Amino acid sequence: MIDKEAIEGHIRGILIALGDDPDREGLRETPKRVANMYEEVFEGMNYSNHEIAEMFDKSFEEGASDGVVVMRDIDFFSYCEHHMALMYDMKATVAYVPRGKVIGLSKIARICDMVGKRLQLQEKIGRDIADIMTEVTGSPDIAVMIEACHSCVSARGIKKSGTKTYTAELRGEFRTNPMLQMYLK
Repeated sequence: MIDKEAIEGHIRGILIALGDDPDREGLRETPKRVANMYEEVFEGMNYSNHEIAEMFDKSFEEGASDGVVVMRDIDFFSYCEHHMALMYDMKATVAYVPRGKVIGLSKIARICDMVGKRLQLQEKIGRDIADIMTEVTGSPDIAVMIEACHSCVSARGIKKSGTKTYTAELRGEFRTNPMLQMYLK
């Protein structure tokens, strides 16, 4: 579980290390606000992939076919583990071939949200979403495409605003079947 009290103490120390006064009016509540924000934006760190799969395992056998289901432009965010910097303007495309089970569409978006709420690399987000989708749907045919802007690239270091990073996690038939791959473009 997230230790909000420890976060408050550390944020207070960071403010002092930055040369500011954590007791001045504008900063007095900042450690508490940051601790509350971290509890919210890092909620996914409290759960394993298996626990997230159990949380959102609402699937249906009725209506399942061997067609393809594609959900595009799922907005979410995350934080990179290297700089604790925001990954923003993130969009996921999640696709799968139902093998006797379909998952509620809102559950796909919720899986993306919960997986995003961790310190990690963009590549890992795609793998984790694919692992969870495989567990929930039982399908080996999963694709997760993610595009994102990274504030560690746009706001510091090389300062390249507008630069996007694209990652793809392709499994099963999505690796080899050009007909399925066309749904990802």
